[in-house]
Amino acid sequence: MKLYQIQASANCYRVRLMLSLLGIRAEWIEVDHKGGELESTAFRTLNPFGEVPVLVDGDIRLRDSQAILVYLARRHGAAHWLPLEAADLARIQQWLSFAANEIQNGPRMARGIVLFGRAGDLATALSNARRALALLDTRVVDREWLETEAPTVADIACYPYVSRAADAEIDLSDYPSLGRWLKRIERLEGFIPLEAGGPAH
Repeated sequence: MKLYQIQASANCYRVRLMLSLLGIRAEWIEVDHKGGELESTAFRTLNPFGEVPVLVDGDIRLRDSQAILVYLARRHGAAHWLPLEAADLARIQQWLSFAANEIQNGPRMARGIVLFGRAGDLATALSNARRALALLDTRVVDREWLETEAPTVADIACYPYVSRAADAEIDLSDYPSLGRWLKRIERLEGFIPLEAGGPAH
């Protein structure tokens, strides 16, 4: 299995984290995005969108971190990572959408502006981020995981950018229940932090 990635990307980290939690060894291939590799013909053959992460598992080639989480959970994970009961599956999908929208336009956008100097409206991104964090904090006030009684891909999809909210100078101590949820994820067997890794693992 090969993961084409950019080490600093929290979207790529999502996939590395899931691989590690499932105990799956994969080759991590660092993409030289500053050198224009994402625009190269070779990489566009892997992913016409020109984005990472890309997972290659034999004849299967997948883009988008959330789709990859779903694939890994169903193909290689225990049943709790992605339950197939209709209501549970739909509830988990709600959080995947939350990660792709509220988290994307809040914590991710704010982190990108502050940490990497990306273009954007920081005030709006911070406002969106605080709203998303407050919603998550309320969700886990009296429960351990976002859905079901065990961790699912919903938790893994939402974790990376939330855990790095301090990169955008957001004080996570304002969200105590959320802080406890983050620590529960960090205590899972196989957990690796965002900084971990290298060209292969």
